[in-house]
Amino acid sequence: MANTPAPLRVGLLGYGLAGQVFHAPLIAATPGLRLDAVVTGNPQRQEQARKDHPDARVLDDADRLWESADSLDLVVVATPNRTHVPMARAAVTAGLAVVVDKPLAATAAEGRGLIDEADRRGVPLTVFQNRRWDGDFLTARRLIAEGELGRVLRFESRFERWRPAIKEGWRESAAPGEAGGALYDLGAHLVDQAVQLFGPVRSVYAEVDRRRPDAQVDDDAFVALTHAGGVHSHLWMSAVTAQLGPRMRVLGDRAGWTSYGLDVQEEALRAGGRPDAPGWGEVPAERYGRLGVDGDLRPVPTDPGRYQDFYAQVAAALRDGTPMPVDPRDAVATVELIELAHRSAERGEVLPVPAR
Repeated sequence: MANTPAPLRVGLLGYGLAGQVFHAPLIAATPGLRLDAVVTGNPQRQEQARKDHPDARVLDDADRLWESADSLDLVVVATPNRTHVPMARAAVTAGLAVVVDKPLAATAAEGRGLIDEADRRGVPLTVFQNRRWDGDFLTARRLIAEGELGRVLRFESRFERWRPAIKEGWRESAAPGEAGGALYDLGAHLVDQAVQLFGPVRSVYAEVDRRRPDAQVDDDAFVALTHAGGVHSHLWMSAVTAQLGPRMRVLGDRAGWTSYGLDVQEEALRAGGRPDAPGWGEVPAERYGRLGVDGDLRPVPTDPGRYQDFYAQVAAALRDGTPMPVDPRDAVATVELIELAHRSAERGEVLPVPAR
């Protein structure tokens, strides 16, 4: 009988929301991966990491991780946005494959430089665009591919919240390089999903505002993307939405599909759930989206969300040389569109996407 290969050893940088709620549980639940080390300088988070993952080393500084780089196979960067590129570059320099949380970088130029360095050293690099494995996104993609909507005319997508009080933290900081605000935080998901569904973008129009008193960064934004194929994507991201709109609406020349409510996986992860649990990612029937035309609508079961597929594909890529789950060039293209959206809002103009 063939020997089972030893698990790939993972070092996780950061144990805030991204590290604790998303990355650590998904890594721990993925066959073939082992969470070997967690790096955080916060004493409370150190204690939580030891409680959550007693078999992992807990380190207080990234330098200690690089000192033991030979004992690792993969590094996950789940630190504040301003540190994504320097931390990922350190992993690449150490010869370690790396997963970077979204957004890959604060600027497209920084992201391209990181990719060039990884390519030069032959180090695998990918980006955690986990919303590609949301159940509603998977359902929309399936319905489009099956022709249920006919020719798609418009795509509407929203990440809206009601958070009128400002919470302290780097996401609310306007300091250069932080990449704070709704457009970078939520838009990195919405833009990526739209491009995955409908392809390259020809032009961008955006409205980007600070609505809450004393807000330093945008908390309310609208972005309109005109895709080369003719589809218009209308994207909303906001912290000041008192009444939430549909999470997704896809309108075609034959039918439409509308879905409400966020994917269930984040809530389950926050509650301590694991993707290897029965029924993971499944949406109750009362939350199914509706397909058809007004007067003739029917519920369509939502495909189960599958965040676990991201790290399963990472493990396969490192074992077998298959492609990483997300091409980092896609993440750079997303940052380019976010940068263009900010310029569009400043000028009040529709701006063309420069030819590559």
